[in-house]
Amino acid sequence: MSDAAPRRILIATGNPGKLREIVAVLTEPGAGDVLSRVEWLGLTDLPRHVPEPPETETTFAGNAAAKAMYYARETGLWTLADDSGLEVDALDGAPGVTSARYAGVAGERTVVDAANNRKLVAALAGVPAERRTARFRCALALCNGRRIVATAEGVVHGRIIDQPRGRGGFGYDPHFLIDELGRTTAELSAEEKNRVSHRGRAVREIRERLVEGLRSA
Repeated sequence: MSDAAPRRILIATGNPGKLREIVAVLTEPGAGDVLSRVEWLGLTDLPRHVPEPPETETTFAGNAAAKAMYYARETGLWTLADDSGLEVDALDGAPGVTSARYAGVAGERTVVDAANNRKLVAALAGVPAERRTARFRCALALCNGRRIVATAEGVVHGRIIDQPRGRGGFGYDPHFLIDELGRTTAELSAEEKNRVSHRGRAVREIRERLVEGLRSA
């Protein structure tokens, strides 16, 4: 990486749950003291509203890179962007990159999540448990304002259940069962989820590159 070490880094999300998860993993014990001195900003912390870019790429990695470049150029800040979602085998990988807008509903996050989950459960009506295999996938990209300097990807496997379980997390978490744990991701504590989740795995991978870059800048 190049350029002077930033004191502020933008995490390009307006989703407070996603922001909390990313910052928690970036700054967890053992992550390195250099990251604890960074001020982590979300999109709602910016002094002006920056319109969201259209997500036109067909892969999570492509969307993450495009968002990182866009927000870094718009704000002048080093930017970490993710694109993540749910891939269900019985639905040929859907909702995939359209996970956040699967039901085509706009509004508060809780309203959108509920609509997405209803559509997911309806789409899997009659599909037996053994064919409900799925995975959460997260792609991350870090831009220093001029180019993408690091990327990472994380995956966690599970299956979809009809009845929601748990009150934690967000999005599809109440319907995503991790068989080896016997719990949905909404039933995990924040610490447990960050240890096993797709986002936690991706953030830990890119965190190493970020620490190296900050120490050498």
